[in-house]
Amino acid sequence: MALRTCPKSFITAESEALVEEFFARRRLGAANLAELSARQVEAFVILEKALDGEHKSRTTV
Repeated sequence: MALRTCPKSFITAESEALVEEFFARRRLGAANLAELSARQVEAFVILEKALDGEHKSRTTV
């Protein structure tokens, strides 16, 4: 796929679905790693780190 815009601002449908699933699982406490694909686990780790960094930056301001 070729983009004519900055790739950082482009969110795929798959990425959006992973973000939605991450927040749903986080809210419900459903984190059975055995049922997740490697791609889901990687995405969830990245999202968790991003949230952690955002939380830390808000508390240090």
